Amino acid sequence: MTEVVVKIPADLEHRMKELPEVDWSSVARVLIRGEVSRLVLLKSIVSKSKLTEEDALELGKKVNEGLAKRYNKLLEERGL
Repeated sequence: MTEVVVKIPADLEHRMKELPEVDWSSVARVLIRGEVSRLVLLKSIVSKSKLTEEDALELGKKVNEGLAKRYNKLLEERGL
């Protein structure tokens, strides 16, 4: 099995030491496995896409604009 070194900020290390019963190696393994699975799926989806990077950026921009309008409307309705 390969070993991986992870640098942890001091404040996070302190908080982790407050939970001595946690097996952080197992936590890291589970999280890494999940992220690898997610990235493999994403790669599979992207490999079948006919969108160019430019198309994807434009689509993302339109989605963001639509979400911004929706949330602004909700905020206005609630008087915020």
